[in-house]
Amino acid sequence: MFRCALMAAVLAAAPAFAQNARTFPANALRGELQVVQPPEVLLNGQPARLAPCSRILGPTNLLQLSGGLVGQRFVVNYTADQAGQPLMVWILSPAEAARQPWPKTPAEASGWLFDPAAQAWTKP
Repeated sequence: MFRCALMAAVLAAAPAFAQNARTFPANALRGELQVVQPPEVLLNGQPARLAPCSRILGPTNLLQLSGGLVGQRFVVNYTADQAGQPLMVWILSPAEAARQPWPKTPAEASGWLFDPAAQAWTKP
């Protein structure tokens, strides 16, 4: 009986453990992504191409296939490879998208300060 009650308590708490806040690297920029025809995308309204080994993670941190996202627009954080192609893309939840300010260009990121523990940017 005690084991059943313990197991029920653990299972009830499991979703709370799974709701870990995501952390983004300091070189992640904010933008709007629309998949046009994979690997072709619009990033902030400009044509771009996903990097060959790019990953797109949804709001629940599960891998999303670009073919299933065609035509949809998302607020994202992303990193780019050396050629400027989107490499890691995180589709943001409404709470993540509400974190302001977040740099949209490398120039903004180089001039602002990032606190990785708080996942917050500050303008000098």
